[in-house]
Amino acid sequence: MKEYTHGGDLTGARAVWKGEVLDFSANLNPLGMPEPVRRAAEEAVGEAVHYPDPLCRDLRAAIARRDGVEPEQVLCGSGAADLIFRLAFSQRPRRALVTAPTFSEYQDAVQAAGGEMAYHRLTPENDFDLTPAVLDDLDEGVDMAFFCTPNNPTGRLIAPALLDRILVRCREKGIRLVVDECFLSLSDPGEQMSLAEELEHFPNLVLLRAFTKSYALPGLRLGYCLSADAALLDRLSRCAQPWSVSGPAQAAGLAALAQPEHPAAARRLIAEERAWLAGQLQALGLRTFPSQANYILFRAPGAADLKERLLERGVLIRACASYVGLGSDYYRVAVRPRRENEGLIGAMKEVL
Repeated sequence: MKEYTHGGDLTGARAVWKGEVLDFSANLNPLGMPEPVRRAAEEAVGEAVHYPDPLCRDLRAAIARRDGVEPEQVLCGSGAADLIFRLAFSQRPRRALVTAPTFSEYQDAVQAAGGEMAYHRLTPENDFDLTPAVLDDLDEGVDMAFFCTPNNPTGRLIAPALLDRILVRCREKGIRLVVDECFLSLSDPGEQMSLAEELEHFPNLVLLRAFTKSYALPGLRLGYCLSADAALLDRLSRCAQPWSVSGPAQAAGLAALAQPEHPAAARRLIAEERAWLAGQLQALGLRTFPSQANYILFRAPGAADLKERLLERGVLIRACASYVGLGSDYYRVAVRPRRENEGLIGAMKEVL
């Protein structure tokens, strides 16, 4: 069985710590799930005696209105990870480019579909920022490229001018460009940096988004992609079962779209708490990397077992050794409300 390396494994954590777990391993909206979204999902359970809408008609229409696209340009799935695997198996890229480090499911999906990986290395000396050097790696030998903005786990946005150059380069070289915007709504600029307006000009572009992060509902599994390539979306829909999005998930998504202020309210909290949390981590002698998102990457030299030591005190963080390009002393923590952040720092003071 494949080893689970992502955050949010509360079942595994509770096998070690029997009390309440402070979870900093899952980088979700720190305000949690909005109450109207919770109610909508609960009420939809009563309709679970029927199949859910296989085409997510109402949800796609609501997403299209919010994102300024056509409903035909929206495809929903069981989280963004579902759509990443569909992209890999429908396109079967021979060689795909990703940054290192970045979200591991891009690599896992491409390799599962029989493709090879190419890595563009990001460096700690440059705060893991993506630079124009990546353009040299976007050549005829690459079929597909994945970029995450803000990147997971570094929290760094791709500069808009560089994104424009990447768009043009991929179109010139015939590369399928996948841009993961799942954390964009919780980043400093919010969704104003989205590439949705570019879809008509770049039919090779696919945007990934998810309700998982913005509305804190990872257990319901709800994501979607945007593309102006109708043939691609048709192939993606054929690479999944007809009912890939449950009724409660669709109901939660519709209710979330009626709460547009929720991510914006979280961004205000994140900006304040991220600065406080980064300062506290630095005071402990840790190397923190500047973040523009709702999580912080840091390095704890000589503390390869920091996750395990913290879990013995009921605090769960994300160990980042599984990311290509990071070592065993790199960790990621979510930005949470102050009381939880104080609990994290208190536990770290005890173990460091």
